Amino acid sequence: MSITRRIDEQKSQVTIAIEGRFDFAQHKAFRDAYRDIDPKAMTFVIDLFDSSYLDSSALGMLLLLREYAGSEKAQVRIIGSGEDVRRVLKIANFEKLFILD
Repeated sequence: MSITRRIDEQKSQVTIAIEGRFDFAQHKAFRDAYRDIDPKAMTFVIDLFDSSYLDSSALGMLLLLREYAGSEKAQVRIIGSGEDVRRVLKIANFEKLFILD
């Protein structure tokens, strides 16, 4: 279980990669990955390629990131989700709030 952050200054993009279970135990690390980033200067990408599971607290953390990034104006992409994780995101109607790639 780990959360890593990559900043691409040329693309003005922050990628937060989540490995393993994405649940409440990851709350502090996830928040720390974006809280010092200026949301007006960067876009956010959440990479779930190596994430095997997410629960309702992870959905809440994604919503908090979206709010931090500008709510309705936010351009937050979620990429690399496996079949089980994508199913949870679709059940929660996250395709209406995030860009799912």
